[in-house]
Amino acid sequence: MISQINMPGWLEYELVSGNQLWRFLIVLAIILVSMVLGRVVQFFLNKVAKSIEQKRAMPTISIFFSSMRKPVYLFVFSLGVYVSKSILVFSGAESDATAKGIDSSVSLGWDKTVQVLFAFSIAYALFHLVDVVEHFLVKAAKRTDTTLDDMLVPVIRKSMRVTIGIICILFVAENVFGAKEMKTFILGAGIGGMAIAFAAKDTIANLLGSIMIFIDRPFHINELVKIDSHVGSVVEVGFRSTRILTLDGHIITIPNSIVANTDVENIAARRLIKRVSNITITYDAGPAKAQRAVDIIKEILSDIPEVNTSKEHIFRVYFDEFNDWSLNIYMAYWVAPSDYWVFKEVNQRVNLEIMKRFEQEGIEFAFPSQTLYLKNDDAS
Repeated sequence: MISQINMPGWLEYELVSGNQLWRFLIVLAIILVSMVLGRVVQFFLNKVAKSIEQKRAMPTISIFFSSMRKPVYLFVFSLGVYVSKSILVFSGAESDATAKGIDSSVSLGWDKTVQVLFAFSIAYALFHLVDVVEHFLVKAAKRTDTTLDDMLVPVIRKSMRVTIGIICILFVAENVFGAKEMKTFILGAGIGGMAIAFAAKDTIANLLGSIMIFIDRPFHINELVKIDSHVGSVVEVGFRSTRILTLDGHIITIPNSIVANTDVENIAARRLIKRVSNITITYDAGPAKAQRAVDIIKEILSDIPEVNTSKEHIFRVYFDEFNDWSLNIYMAYWVAPSDYWVFKEVNQRVNLEIMKRFEQEGIEFAFPSQTLYLKNDDAS
């Protein structure tokens, strides 16, 4: 149809065998239109996603449209490349078998390029649609009492994306290189597999470590733990590493191989937090004030509701040692609930009340001191 229209002479100029200038201009126009159309569709999806997100009515639909924004552009562009091929004349084409045209190998290469573009666009879409699956998994995980499934959600997300990526690469490789070349490639990969495995032994160790973490379940997400010398709450458990948020606000990444082979202290799993402290008073206090100091501390601990007074974990206060420079009073108690910051707040209340009551009773705290005696050698 297009070739039957009378074209200006300069458009009929033959650039490549059997293909006039106007054909390449139309190809260029189709590709440009596909790029513009892709941006328009992308803008529309973005607008719809934001509109739904603001209404907070259908979060799943909002995530779906947000996930499709980038893949749809690549898909529309691939469609434009596919359509534009029909404008050109290739040698041996059924539409113009007698005419000269571009070599058939270029046609084959064009088709493979379009297949690759479509494959990547579909894989890209599936890669982002994992967010929709993750949304449902997170909702399901929140309905359970255990936090084990909260740890599994990011692992499942990464596994799905890795699987999609591998399938896409294999599909592209088979269509570009062919089945015979793929077999040769896989055979070569098998020969080099031992070397790769040796080089990636740390990665394999971390992967096995992550499996052991999910089997043993030494901790869950958001639990306060001590791993090696790091104390913090668990943020994420991945294939390679575990991330914890320290009490200082820093994110620490610890390889799973280390986590699996290190003593892990699950601080959050304890029902109570124990405090042991030694309170020192001066020798000038004497036996009466030493006994009074013990009684005051017992009274203070009895009046604090967070201090556990069960039979197994009753508080302990004793005058137990004669130090070089002080009388030592041993104090131990347990705090419930096992919240670290509640524990700190209770300790502050205990300390302030001890200082206040000791001051009222005239009981002085002791601190390390030395007395130096100077010898006078003057005979006079």
